[in-house]
Amino acid sequence: MPAVLAIDQGTTSTRAMLFDAEGRPLATRQIELPQIFPAPGWVEHDAALIWRHAVEVAKAALAAAGLKAADIAAIGITNQRETTVLWDRKSGAPIANAIVWQDRRTAETCARLRKEGAADKIAQRTGLVLDPYFSATKIAWLLDNVPGARARADRGELAFGTIDCWLLWNLTGGKVHATDASNAARTMVFDIHRQRWDELLALLRVPKSVLPEVRDSSGDFGASDPALFGGAVPIRGIAGDQQAATFGQAAFAPGDIKSTYGTGCFVVLHTGAKALASKNRLLGTVAWRLKGEVTYALEGSIFVAGAAMQWLRDGLGLIRNAADSEALARSAPSTGGVYLVPAFAGLGAPYWDAEARGALLGLTRDSGIKEIVRAGLESVAWQTRDLMEAMAADGVRPQALKVDGGMVANTWFLQFLADALGLPVERPVVGETTALGAAYLAGLAAGFYADQASIARQWQSGGRFAPKMAAAERDAGYAGWKKAVARVLTAKGE
Repeated sequence: MPAVLAIDQGTTSTRAMLFDAEGRPLATRQIELPQIFPAPGWVEHDAALIWRHAVEVAKAALAAAGLKAADIAAIGITNQRETTVLWDRKSGAPIANAIVWQDRRTAETCARLRKEGAADKIAQRTGLVLDPYFSATKIAWLLDNVPGARARADRGELAFGTIDCWLLWNLTGGKVHATDASNAARTMVFDIHRQRWDELLALLRVPKSVLPEVRDSSGDFGASDPALFGGAVPIRGIAGDQQAATFGQAAFAPGDIKSTYGTGCFVVLHTGAKALASKNRLLGTVAWRLKGEVTYALEGSIFVAGAAMQWLRDGLGLIRNAADSEALARSAPSTGGVYLVPAFAGLGAPYWDAEARGALLGLTRDSGIKEIVRAGLESVAWQTRDLMEAMAADGVRPQALKVDGGMVANTWFLQFLADALGLPVERPVVGETTALGAAYLAGLAAGFYADQASIARQWQSGGRFAPKMAAAERDAGYAGWKKAVARVLTAKGE
């Protein structure tokens, strides 16, 4: 069989990619996903549309490569994490729009739980910070606010899933309700040490009956309905997008680290067979689980990275496309003291302030489009430094950073990132490591890829960026960033 099919369902688009036995892309098709903003701080997706898009791009990729179902060794799924779907087990219809990971509507619920003393227990068992980011409070909100939902859940009529689970359910025609350990670890009700759903469910009155089975990240997830692609295809891999990208970057040894720049930015450090408890508000989480053995990671999560460029394009109309940002940034010698703090959905690590909101600071009469766009790009680098500073305080000082995601096509940004961090930055030849990681996980279980060592040998550098900025300039820029962030932090933040 010549290929593995990866379905990469992200926050702003759905993509299908086919990879050969050498990890090379054969074909890709992508479609943009509309965002729904019903109220300030609320973000939703149409889950039924996500499913239709997934089938559409998968079929289009197969057609582009001239392949049929019989040519595909396996399907791998990777997904935007934490985004929450509840659906009717009988009809398969969602009971409401999916609540997206960026959504902040449950901030008050989290504040109440924190006041009740739940934060420490949640951190100890799940590795997570008590925050609206994660799935658990989203499930509870749907159960409490969709008429009749809680009673239906109590009767066993409803199913919960993150997007991977939703796609798997539909791909298998409703036969398989399962997720993998990396996605379960992002719900805030999964004990990452004992690898099981936790009694924390009782805090939010979430019935265990709605939850999926938790399986290894590489293994048997059933097969696709033969009617979808003209034949059944084995589904053999699932991982949340950041874990999949870590796998796709071949970050297989403790200490290996990568940062993905998509809608958000996520720095993931491989910590081996032990979950580390951060003292600096990073997340301990599951990287993947293979043959029952868990690999853990330390993660820093930034909510807005590429989404800042999308806002500059769609919200302000300052650029026509993301590629314009590079030329504008190059044309600006500096931001002139302008800082964009893109707290459009609150601030993630290491601040975890759900109530913070975005700000554009330091404007003068000389400030123009190029300075604002450059400030948007710089904000992503400074946020990454926030995460690296937190890791350093936890005793981890990486020597280099592997990067991937849509923003790494911008070479100006990568040079500034290296300068802001004072670290070499390296991007791979295959930039879509999220889809590649899903393909690798599925291909391993299908025997398409021999082992992790052979996958590691396929990784190739597509460019290395060494820091050039003087330390004094770097530190002055970061000090300005910290002052800007201080302006948007709220009393409700921690």
